[in-house]
Amino acid sequence: MVAHRIFVYGVTGSGKTTAAARIAAATGLPWHSVDDLTWEPGWVQVPDDEQRRRIAAICAGEEWILDTAYGKWLEIPLARVELIVALDYPRWLSLARLLHRTARRILDRRLVCNGNRETLRQALSSDSIIRWHFRSFHRKRERIRRWSADPSGPTVLRCTSPRQLDRWLRQLRPAPDHSSEPRYPR
Repeated sequence: MVAHRIFVYGVTGSGKTTAAARIAAATGLPWHSVDDLTWEPGWVQVPDDEQRRRIAAICAGEEWILDTAYGKWLEIPLARVELIVALDYPRWLSLARLLHRTARRILDRRLVCNGNRETLRQALSSDSIIRWHFRSFHRKRERIRRWSADPSGPTVLRCTSPRQLDRWLRQLRPAPDHSSEPRYPR
């Protein structure tokens, strides 16, 4: 299978950004961090219409990798995607990854998406990423399963473990140059 437009999707904490970066490194396809496109410094969310414009501009291109999609503009990448890499991991794994990542970012104060930092206050707030994990987990997993079962939709690589994703990533081959077709094993 040849794919030039790839969408990585999964529950919060599943490792979508890391997976997208690894796919980009292996293939040479341009990767776009959705968090960088949707959050400005000071944790100011980009207005919905501007988010849609930014995502539409990327998805109009012939080559791209997105590391997630928000429900308010999910239809934009879905209209052009060739391959969905779906990280359908169990809750214990994605939650453990999320808690570890959040704690590490709070402690080392590393910059994330446009110079923002995660804080303990955010992690404990009513709109924290940890609470979002619980609110969205079942909906996102159900969406992955619907996409996987739909023969009329784009190809879905449903990974149920990090080991499965790693095996697939090891098989990716970069194009010798950007005018050639990168190969993506099924």
